[in-house]
Amino acid sequence: MRTLILLAAILVSAMVAGATGSPTGANAIEITEWPVPWKNTRPRDPYMGIGDQLWFVGQRDDYLGLLHPGSGEMSRIDLPEGTGPHNLIVDGEGILWVAGNQQGYIGRLNPATGELKRIPMPDPEALDPHTLVFGDAGTIWFTLQGSDMVGRLNMASEKIDLIRVPGRTPRPYGITIAPDGHPWIALFGTNKLATVDPATLALSTVNLPRPSARPRRLEATSDGAIWYVDYRDGYLGRLDPKGGDIREWRMPSGASSRPYGMAVDSKDRLWIVETGPSPNRFIGFDTRTLEFIDAVDIPSGGGVVRHMMYHAPGNSVWFGTDANTIGRAKLD
Repeated sequence: MRTLILLAAILVSAMVAGATGSPTGANAIEITEWPVPWKNTRPRDPYMGIGDQLWFVGQRDDYLGLLHPGSGEMSRIDLPEGTGPHNLIVDGEGILWVAGNQQGYIGRLNPATGELKRIPMPDPEALDPHTLVFGDAGTIWFTLQGSDMVGRLNMASEKIDLIRVPGRTPRPYGITIAPDGHPWIALFGTNKLATVDPATLALSTVNLPRPSARPRRLEATSDGAIWYVDYRDGYLGRLDPKGGDIREWRMPSGASSRPYGMAVDSKDRLWIVETGPSPNRFIGFDTRTLEFIDAVDIPSGGGVVRHMMYHAPGNSVWFGTDANTIGRAKLD
């Protein structure tokens, strides 16, 4: 059932030129936030669709939200009660693909009609699709944190392959696609990263150097390096998949930084939110100079920023906050 409510958003913005704390640099970053009118619904995982359409999920109220940044208008499409949407992505045709986390399905939704097709998991033990990313050749790769699996969906045939992750509660969480088409996964319950061979579906893991590390999100840069944030100990790390070398940098706020949401831009700069400080801090890292470059407080405080998306045409990073806002960081 489709519900449409039009509301005007109120803008909150802050601009910081240069850096604060230990980061260096003089880039101008402007953060704008749009308060979401449906209170305490945990708006999260925004994704830019076609034109002026920014989609997000309301995890605690079973809806898909739509923001038009130009006008500030918001509307919503209700999902079946109990869906617990965790994440969405938008394909080139404007179709929304939704992780129905609490009901074990991936949803395909046409926003023009509001029609939702539910694609159920083929295994009753696969309970919680978590984070979706587009892969090569019409596929979607996804994690299932509580089920300790990684999945691949063929978008045309709707066939789902599931790969079990060995070990005790590995908790596959963040996922990204490397330039060679291989998915990489952060195993949040361990000190490991994992990758899957798309041809054979064989899964392999890489141990991080510190047993206490707990990687949560990760990104790939154009050189094929895999970058991850260690949520527990407050590090940014780089893995060279070819040589296996790993290097780490302490986050500016140290052990209390709780780095979580992460994105990479077209210049291979990383953008990370430290969720430990209040307000949360939006921080850049230049992967070429290997320096933290900018730090900006999130105006609403953020609460927790869980996942971010870089939109190249607007040179912007989008995020949702537990302060019930949708945010945009315009980069230099």
